[in-house]
Amino acid sequence: MSHACVSCFRLALLVFCFSSQADDGSRMLVFCCGSVRFAPVLLVLMLVSCYPAACSTSVVIQRDAQFDVTYDDTVTSDNQTIYSYNHTVSRNKTEGVRVSVELMSESAQSPVLFVVRQKQAVLSFQVPLILRGLYQRKYQYTQLGRTLCQPPTKAVAETQFFFVDVSTLSSAGIQYQLRVSRVDSFTLQTDKKFSFNATPSQPQFFKYVFPDGVDTVIVKVNSQKNFPCSVMSIQDIQCPVYDLDNNVAFIGMYQTMTTTAAITVQRKDFPSNSFYVVVVVKTEDEACGGPLRFYPLLPDELLDAGNRSKTLDVIVSPAINSEVYVMGMLFCLGIFLSFYLLTFLVACVENKRMNRKREWLLNADTSPAETGKAPVSPYEYGSFADDGSTLSSEAVTDSLASADGNYGYIERSLESVGRSRHESLSSVEEDDYDTLADIDSDKNIVRTKKFLCVSDLARKDKRILSKMCVCERERVCVCLKHLKWQTKTLQVKICSKCECRDVFSSFNNILSNLGYVLLGLLFLLIILQRDILHNRALERNENTAMECGIPKHFGLYYAMGTALMMEGLLSACYHVCPNYTNFQFDTSFMYMIAGLCMLKLYQKRHPDINASAYSAYACLAAVIFFSVLGVVFGKGNTAFWIVFSVIHILATLLLSTQLYYMGRWRLNSGILRRMLYVIYTDCIRQCSGPMYIDRMVLLVMGNIVNWSLAAYGLIKRPNDFASYLLAIAICNLLLYFAFYIIMKLRSGERIQCLALVCILFTAVVWGFALFFFFQGLSTWQKTPAESREHNRECILLSFFDDHDIWHFLSSIAMFGSFLVLLTMDDDLDTVQRDKIYVF
Repeated sequence: MSHACVSCFRLALLVFCFSSQADDGSRMLVFCCGSVRFAPVLLVLMLVSCYPAACSTSVVIQRDAQFDVTYDDTVTSDNQTIYSYNHTVSRNKTEGVRVSVELMSESAQSPVLFVVRQKQAVLSFQVPLILRGLYQRKYQYTQLGRTLCQPPTKAVAETQFFFVDVSTLSSAGIQYQLRVSRVDSFTLQTDKKFSFNATPSQPQFFKYVFPDGVDTVIVKVNSQKNFPCSVMSIQDIQCPVYDLDNNVAFIGMYQTMTTTAAITVQRKDFPSNSFYVVVVVKTEDEACGGPLRFYPLLPDELLDAGNRSKTLDVIVSPAINSEVYVMGMLFCLGIFLSFYLLTFLVACVENKRMNRKREWLLNADTSPAETGKAPVSPYEYGSFADDGSTLSSEAVTDSLASADGNYGYIERSLESVGRSRHESLSSVEEDDYDTLADIDSDKNIVRTKKFLCVSDLARKDKRILSKMCVCERERVCVCLKHLKWQTKTLQVKICSKCECRDVFSSFNNILSNLGYVLLGLLFLLIILQRDILHNRALERNENTAMECGIPKHFGLYYAMGTALMMEGLLSACYHVCPNYTNFQFDTSFMYMIAGLCMLKLYQKRHPDINASAYSAYACLAAVIFFSVLGVVFGKGNTAFWIVFSVIHILATLLLSTQLYYMGRWRLNSGILRRMLYVIYTDCIRQCSGPMYIDRMVLLVMGNIVNWSLAAYGLIKRPNDFASYLLAIAICNLLLYFAFYIIMKLRSGERIQCLALVCILFTAVVWGFALFFFFQGLSTWQKTPAESREHNRECILLSFFDDHDIWHFLSSIAMFGSFLVLLTMDDDLDTVQRDKIYVF
């Protein structure tokens, strides 16, 4: 019996003994192996099973092989070839070894198995190689190339052997080619570009050793063509190296790439002071946004991947040092702290001017209320007497007092409503004021006057209005906690869009959001200073503070400043891992800011009927809720877009009705009857135009814009629902702001120098900010690989890129926009409220 049969017999005997299904395995083992009775039976069984396959003569051929020599051989199940190589390994120099194999036979019954045995590692692969794609698609490769993992050595120079075993189970001969070569450029040099080719079955990896004095480097891989899709991975020096499409993401850090990829690597993360740069070409392009080429009906069908060779360049360069980080942080702080200094200087000049004005008024022995003149309103038809003297707003006759146009309101004279300011402030709670039976009639008559003044809508006590404000000064509590920065960078798999990355690898995008926080805090300080001065004026019973100007309510301003700070914090959170899911964090407080600005604009001229804190926050919460729903369900969901568009249009109509009738309408069962009555009386019976022309123009334009946006969303169904929702908010804010400025100028009011400077400065900064915003350095709407195609070098201090400049400029522009809202009605501070018109 040959040695192969004896080995087969022993192996089969052990397998039979250990595979016996007995309750007591140990007893069965002794029985099988120790009993003499079963020996002949087992021998016969082994002989039958061995012949003619296993017990056939198997020839093992071992030959000494040379580097850079191509061996063209044939392998069958009857012969096995072992190629023996030896090479000198140096401790100070790493030399790569690459094994290349090509299968020459067109069709083989069984694959050829290659096993590379090294001193401390074993690498095995089969030819043809089968790689799987999506939906279990199978791609076959007959050409393979693998770089061997290099075991470390402690000696200065050591000769090491490794063996390449070639075998197959196919009875027919399979022809192959084998070539083992040295990789001279296996170790990458700093700032030296190296070009190479890679395919899915022929990955490449290289070694990089940190030079002295360099603690952080940037590994960049570039290619001239987008596809095929590739992966660049950073791995520790260990065996095995994960260099195939199905395992490259198992360890280390990785990035998918089309034309470019870059990863920052720190020395402290690699104890050996070195790492591998692994580049793999993927079997399919779906991960990089490419199409799927095949849709096979048979799951076991083998597909030809075609030519997926890609030429790439790799370069490792030192990253910016700590000095650049310090300069970037100092630059960021310097820019925004300069606004604190500028604000302090402006406050000093303004305080000096006000003191001079106050002294002049005292010397003239004239109260500011007496010196205030009514602005000329070019659109107040018939509100001026022939001699040019103005009429009081209380003397204007309500045009709805007639029986045909009163819309169900009781005909009352305005004289019965004209109460003194002190009498209207005698009530603490609005409910107490409303206990009078005719209070609704009074409100109807006052709020439906053709020409309203601020005094008509500033009748409630300040303590009542304080409950309507979104954020009162005494309720604001800003807590500053000490943040301990950890020097260790965490490596986590955050999400598929973000892939594997360092948490603070985009530190510049996080740091540039500091402007929102600092400028938001500065705006809060400005509001606090104005609030204190106003309260002191009230304590001195100054007429300018009590009866002149736009009523001062600072709650919404506090909320705006806080929202600006939170925008910076959440934008920084978004830039930790920008993707479709957490983009809503970046836009949440943008909705807040737009909503608060519109509320503040409306509150300026409508203090009594502004939205309460509860309703305001309920609306903002609803907006954010729809934002989350749009992110989760909005992509290509027709039902969601239909529901959202209907809700959008209905909300626009309800808000338009609320604004047009100043809140004097009811949503109940009689709403349809009243609508028909209005259509009959105003459109059919007498065909009269709208009473409030300016309000009607604003609301018509607003409905056109919102209906157009709703139609666009329903037709196009954009993937970026958060930006779509933000566009709705910004369009409505800009429309209302433009209407406010136009009506202010039409009313004969003027814009003071400080407010005009703020408007011009803000407009210029917004223009530059939008320019950098639309540079499109990245986008989460595409795959990470496609997004990196837009990456560019840092343009400011070698630290900040275009998007960081957008952060700087947009924070300054938003701060300037808040100042415009704060200062544009300062010209009315000495004008009595019954001379300030509502629009």
